[in-house]
Amino acid sequence: MTTAPLIVSLTLDEASQAFFDDLRRQHFPAKINYLGAHLTLFHALPGAEQATIAADLAAVAAVQPEPLPLQATGVKFMGRGVMYTLDNPALPALHKRLQRQWQAWLSPQDQQGLRPHITVQNKVDPAVARQLHEELAAGFQPFEALGTGLALWAYKGGPWELLQKFSFGDSQRSSKQ
Repeated sequence: MTTAPLIVSLTLDEASQAFFDDLRRQHFPAKINYLGAHLTLFHALPGAEQATIAADLAAVAAVQPEPLPLQATGVKFMGRGVMYTLDNPALPALHKRLQRQWQAWLSPQDQQGLRPHITVQNKVDPAVARQLHEELAAGFQPFEALGTGLALWAYKGGPWELLQKFSFGDSQRSSKQ
């Protein structure tokens, strides 16, 4: 068990993960690029509740019969960065279910509705971000990625420590790190 805040993310198929990781390596400032590309579902859950949170994630993953198809719908300028927006009608429902279960533990950020995205650049000069946004938006074509499961992380003040993964549709495939 950890006392560090916990983060929950959606895991992606290998090809999509590699695509977003490559963009992040190219465009995210190296000195603060502590981790791979990720789609965060919850940002700050209590580490003291790790066992309950892990059990809840295992239960949710076990009843999701297959990967969730995610539609990459666009590239968005964030002021000092760039993100890809993603959509799947089932993902907000999954998020809302967990919000209800964890209501007492949620930060104001985690109480908000889900706006699925993957940040490929952040904390750069606005002109640099605007240029990347223009480049990526000019060639953007919608594409599909797959959400393959859930991951539980401990926040370590910058880097994240992977604690456990939960594959969709198979309660036997959750893996501890």
